Amino acid sequence: INAEYGKSTVQKEMYNKLLSPFVRRTKRNVVKNVKVGINARLYAAKASKGDVKIELTNKFKTHKCESPPNVAVTNKEEMLGYYEEMQRMRRMEIAADQLYKQKKIRGFLHLYNGQEAVASGMDSVLTPKDHVITAYRDHAFMVTRRCGGTVKEVLAELTGKITGCSKGKGGSMHMYKASSCFWGGNGIVGAQTPIGTGLAFAEKYKKTNHVAVTYYGDGAANQGQLFEAYNMAALWKLPCIYVCENNQYAMGTSTKRSTIATDYYTRGDYVPGIQVDGMNVLAVREAGKYAVEYVRKNGPIVLEMKTYRYSGHSMSDPGTTYRTRDEINKIRDQSDPINLAKSLILQHNLATEEELKEIEKNIKAEVDEAVKFAEESSDVPSLFSVSNNEKSTLPFFYRFLLKNCSQMCMWNKLLFVQLNSPSLMYLIKFNKSAETFQMKKK
Repeated sequence: INAEYGKSTVQKEMYNKLLSPFVRRTKRNVVKNVKVGINARLYAAKASKGDVKIELTNKFKTHKCESPPNVAVTNKEEMLGYYEEMQRMRRMEIAADQLYKQKKIRGFLHLYNGQEAVASGMDSVLTPKDHVITAYRDHAFMVTRRCGGTVKEVLAELTGKITGCSKGKGGSMHMYKASSCFWGGNGIVGAQTPIGTGLAFAEKYKKTNHVAVTYYGDGAANQGQLFEAYNMAALWKLPCIYVCENNQYAMGTSTKRSTIATDYYTRGDYVPGIQVDGMNVLAVREAGKYAVEYVRKNGPIVLEMKTYRYSGHSMSDPGTTYRTRDEINKIRDQSDPINLAKSLILQHNLATEEELKEIEKNIKAEVDEAVKFAEESSDVPSLFSVSNNEKSTLPFFYRFLLKNCSQMCMWNKLLFVQLNSPSLMYLIKFNKSAETFQMKKK
């Protein structure tokens, strides 16, 4: 456990104490009890001498369940971890914005600026064996401490480079890290919710102690498939946490104009729910801790994270046609998750201004290096980008395609090819070496 999750010295001692009663038992019992140790949440504060108690300003609202505590216990290590993590997310997204405007990132790009406390707070109470699945605003989830991805991997993926987390083939909306059970990154509105429910079903079926966290936005909250997922999860008591990231504007329409019932935490009806201040990382953490323990014993729960996105829905949306700049600036000034974390750190003497500036400086250097890495990495190789010298060394099959093919698609072991003659479609069946093949006119 210590080797896999890279604990601090204090945390290592705690894990050793936790596991010491089991080391003399049989292998079967040791393995069984190690699972309990793994499911002790990773980054949420453990008891220590430097603990401080912080009262949460915005109280939780609940539906058919008890409230998490409105006082959070934390310490210097945890708060600096949150601050560094959220700074990394913010700085990375700013870099992505710049790369997009330089036309080094193409297609869609959905930024997470303003919502960092949700990903950071929730992931702090999970382990790499717990499942996480989200929609297309997914970059920040890759670089949480739980997931373990890097800014280099994310920016390389966004720029379509082979060094990206999905080898440059997924882009902005399809980032994955299977080793940490992060399943993307899904481009269809709400489509990830039944998949997340299936992940929870798998853990219930295997009788593990792991949970599945399924994120969706307020824009997806009216999707029929979400309510079908609620029903199945409640019927089978699946360990699924549904997290509605309510940034209040979906794709560009205010929730007040799109939804008759805007208390999304109650929309599960028979599924309990909690409304959370999604701009406060400690409130998110407390709700997440409560939810993890709840779903293990009782089945699904809905967490509505009241948050806000500073950018438009995507880069093609200026974000100011359906709201005013004054509104955006007011939220930034009064509720920014990073500034709130900073003020709590300074208020409780957990760190100095100089320490925080050093973190910011290091994060900037890390992101600048990642930008350079992405720009200098190789593009995804293509059959049609082979040089003339390389073409002569290819099997005849590929040389034929390069010379005569205008379009092609692969299915099973069949290749459908549109040759340069536009009226003919050929079906090609080839062997493993691709040295011999058969063609049929279609």
